Order: sequence, then structure tokens, then C-alpha cells
Amino acid sequence: MTTIDDFNFRNRKALIRVDFNVPLNEKYEVTDETRINAAVPTLKKILDEGGSTILMSHLGRPKEGPTEKYSLKHIIPNLSDKLGVQVKFASDCIGEEALDMARNLGSGEVLLLENVRFYKEEEKGDEEFSRKLAILGDIYVNDAFGTAHRAHASTTIVAKFFNDKCAGYVMKQELENAKKVLDDAEKPFTAIMGGAKVSDKILIIERLLGVADNIIIGGGMSYTFAKAKGGKIGKSLLEADKMELTKELEKKAKEKGVKLILPVDTVIADDFSNDAKTQTVKSGQIPDDWQGLDIGPESIKLFSEILKDSKTILWNGPMGVFEFPTFAKGTDAIANAVVKATEGGAFSLIGGGDSASAINNLGYGDKVSYVSTGGGALLEYMEGKVLPGVAALEEEKSL
Repeated sequence: MTTIDDFNFRNRKALIRVDFNVPLNEKYEVTDETRINAAVPTLKKILDEGGSTILMSHLGRPKEGPTEKYSLKHIIPNLSDKLGVQVKFASDCIGEEALDMARNLGSGEVLLLENVRFYKEEEKGDEEFSRKLAILGDIYVNDAFGTAHRAHASTTIVAKFFNDKCAGYVMKQELENAKKVLDDAEKPFTAIMGGAKVSDKILIIERLLGVADNIIIGGGMSYTFAKAKGGKIGKSLLEADKMELTKELEKKAKEKGVKLILPVDTVIADDFSNDAKTQTVKSGQIPDDWQGLDIGPESIKLFSEILKDSKTILWNGPMGVFEFPTFAKGTDAIANAVVKATEGGAFSLIGGGDSASAINNLGYGDKVSYVSTGGGALLEYMEGKVLPGVAALEEEKSL
């Protein structure tokens, strides 16, 4: 794949799809700059070479056109500070204002366009809308791995209008690190799969059965495994229609010589609340009116021992309801174990979403090998699916 290292950007106007879908508080202040920080090396490379950058992104999921809380203008102070230049802002992503500002943009300058999802045409992958975006620049750069699995206008269709197109550093690193884990993992390779639903992780677990040595199962989906084995799970999360599938996954793992490791104990609560009464019980022994909300201390010990001896680690999904401090101990402990293994020479890839939030909230972002910015996109890539945003960079100009 062509990357920004294959081009010199002197006097070029780079139209760049970035992923600035960042969380804002009630004062519209950015509360997590991870995605902004990730884009900085790509932008600085282009600016330092004498190019100018026109930035496209979405923010949130606006339902009916322009909405104050989803405006990208709120990130201007953060972005200007990171880049050391005053970022200009177009109050629309297409039209005369955006076109005039793009035309008059000088070398080393940055123009941020308003949220592309203020137009329904963005998510529909509309060609005419894509054309109106494409005329703003003379080279297209996609650095938004987090949306590469969507065939939207700014992530995929716009690329059809360009001869010169390439991947930015985020996109390049995301793909390289995913490939390293899938195709070139140093053994033992341990994958930690957490989160609420088995159905969200079926395909990636099946893919990992071909490459991993250990697959640790935690989070809400572990209760479906426990129930399928005849255990009692009380009011815990259950996908009843996936119980047979969990048996099949365990059978396949056994056939392939892969260890599928489940929690041996669980922290249970009498209510879905941070202030609920809690106790720790063995897995499969949860009383009727209680629910499992985290892995227990014996599971933490078991999982940590496996991670200590691993040379490659993939982590996707929390071990419990980590939004509640009372039930974050399992997720925090796994984060600590991954950091220790990394310090001992392991390669660790944190697979976006909640796992990335957990690592970053603990201040461990620079203590693991790589934190992915794309949860859904990474999962789909690892499942073996073609990502439209990646494929579009490899195709010839067609519009």
C-alpha cells in the first residue's frame, strides 16, 4: 500500500480523513485526546514539507443535521496546541466557504472542516457529496483506521476521485501491527477476549483458533460459556441462542491444541450498581437473584500467570463492568499484567474500544506496544474482512 512516505507534500493541498471522534464533556471540552495525538505525526510530516492540510472527520452520531454538541469547532484549541499553528475552521464541509478557504490555504496551514456526518450523504457513500469534498484537495490521505470498515463518502468513495492517494501513519501502523499479531506472532501468543457478547467475538475467536496458543475469555460473554457447561449464572448476562456455539468453540480449541481459558471465580452483585452488595463465588455457582459483574481474584491470578509467560498479547474487551469502580478490579489487573509482560519483552496490541479506554485511563498508553484507535475496524480486519477504506487506497482513480 502507498503511504505518505511515498510522497513529498511541498505545495500540495492534502485532503485528509482523520478520526477526531473524541469524547466531549458538558462544556464541550475534549476529555480524551488519544485520537488527536495519534493524527499529529501524519499532519506534521505534511506541514513540515510545505504542504497544507484540509481535515475531514465525523464526531458522534448526529441525527438531524448540524448540532452544537457534535460540532468539530470544539476541538480547535486542542488541535492548534498540538500542531503549533492556529487551525482555521470552515463551518460547512462542502460549499463556497470551504472551497474558498481551501483555495487560499498557504503552505504550513491547517483547515478543519465541519462534521461530515451533518450530511446524511456521508454515511450513504453518496458520489456527488464525495465529489464536493474531493475538489478541496489535490491528494487524498486516509488516516482514519477507526472508520475504515465503513464505505462512507469521506472514508472510501472520495478516494475514487484521486490519482494520488495514500495511507497516513495511523492507518499504516494499525495494519502493520494487526498483521504482526496475525501472521508473525512470537509464541506463546495469548489473546484476551472480553466484553458483553459472544456474538460480537465469534469470528475473531474462530480466526484466533488458528494462530493463538491461549485464548482467555472474560467479561459478560463468559457467563454464556458457564451456562452452556451446566453452571448457574443467576441474572448474569446470557445469550441463550449462543450456548451451543460456545460448546463448538471449546471443541474446536481442543482439536487445534489451543487452550481456551475461562474464569474460575466471579465477583457478583445483588444489583447492577456500583454500590451493590458484592461477594465472590466460584464460576457457575451464582445464586438466582445475583449477577456476575467482574472476574474474581483466582481468575486474575490464573490469567496473569498465563500473560507473564506470553510473548505476543492481543487484548480486546474488558473483564467486567469497568465503568463501575467496584467492578473494575479485573480489567485493571489484566492491564497491569499486560504492562508487566510488555516490560518483559512481549509484544502487546490493545484492540481499541473499551480496552483502549481502560489502558489509557490507567496511564498505561505508552507502556504497551500499541493501542489501536479502531475497535470495530480492527475486529473486522482480524476476522479476515476487506475494509472498504483500505481497499479504496489500492484502487485506480475511477471518477
